[in-house]
Amino acid sequence: MEGVPVRIWHAPSDMRRYDTAGRFAVGVHAARRKDAEMQHKALIGLLIFLAGAIASPARVHAAADVSREVLAFYYGWYGTPRISGKWRHWQDVNSTTQHIEDATDLPKFGAYDSHDPATVDRQAEAARAAGITGFIASWWGRASFEDQGLPLLLSAARRHKLAVSAYYEKIAGDDAASRIGAAIGDIDYLLAQYSSDKAWLRFSGRPVLFVYGRALRELSFADWRVVIAQVRRDNPAGIVLIADSLDPGYITTFDGASTYNITGRTKFKSPSEIAAWAQAAYPKMVTAGLGRVTTVTIIPGYDDRSLGRLRPRPVTSRWGGETYRVLWRAAIAAVPDWVLLTSWNEWHEGSELEASVEYGSRILDDTAAFSREFLARGR
Repeated sequence: MEGVPVRIWHAPSDMRRYDTAGRFAVGVHAARRKDAEMQHKALIGLLIFLAGAIASPARVHAAADVSREVLAFYYGWYGTPRISGKWRHWQDVNSTTQHIEDATDLPKFGAYDSHDPATVDRQAEAARAAGITGFIASWWGRASFEDQGLPLLLSAARRHKLAVSAYYEKIAGDDAASRIGAAIGDIDYLLAQYSSDKAWLRFSGRPVLFVYGRALRELSFADWRVVIAQVRRDNPAGIVLIADSLDPGYITTFDGASTYNITGRTKFKSPSEIAAWAQAAYPKMVTAGLGRVTTVTIIPGYDDRSLGRLRPRPVTSRWGGETYRVLWRAAIAAVPDWVLLTSWNEWHEGSELEASVEYGSRILDDTAAFSREFLARGR
């Protein structure tokens, strides 16, 4: 659906495979051409190596530096006619029948506006009470609706002692060169505009930014090394970049690894099957990122069938909250640096923690107890 990103889980893989098979050339001209190509490749390889050396620190932290976080993915893209002049991300809202066409569940307080100070303050207060330490706010570019709402979210976060980071969703540009320039400009903008705010999420004193899988795949590994090297030159105080991927290529290029959505692995499973998967998978996720920021992701459930996407959909049942509970237990046992919660309020995909008519605040109530246990282990 336009403006609503498809967030199904993708198995880690390098999407840019290269065919290395070839035939030996015959003749002097072919040999010379092959020689020149080899020299060119060697030069490119050297440039990539140098960019990577600048872009990626060998280790982001030692075990003693760990500051535990419980971070929820946050969507500030909702709008109402009363505040924003039109409906945004709410389709066919019927307050009489308590139905929203493109939402799996109904928010407890009805369709709301992400630019409403009272709404954002209520969200920050509820998150803090549930033991959530911060939001990862979906970001769609400079001067976008989501960008315009960030100051309001940061203000509420300061009042309620939460941290905020941005989730870099999409890179503009028609070719690699323009996308490299756009990525550098966007990240520099986010750091210049927001990272000095006291509420901005930091790790070892450096501002943190998350990069979504779609944005990751819009550039090659080599391109990302160029982007990161330039961003570090532009921002000598540093930055911690977390990739939405467990692919080794991204893990070595970025400062941490994450996964936005695990429903590809938990779909159609019972609570016991979900628990068995998480008990096996979470420790591997943590081990894969050792020396960098390690994360595991928890979902309360997932159901995006209201969006009209191609079926069958990867639905993960909530099982009365048991899906969430078994994932939390496995996450605590795996001892990651950060636990990521998908999501605070992605109502389109039915992954919300935020209070709903259907489930009340039971997920938030569970979050408080599990968060206390997890955060206590980092102290």
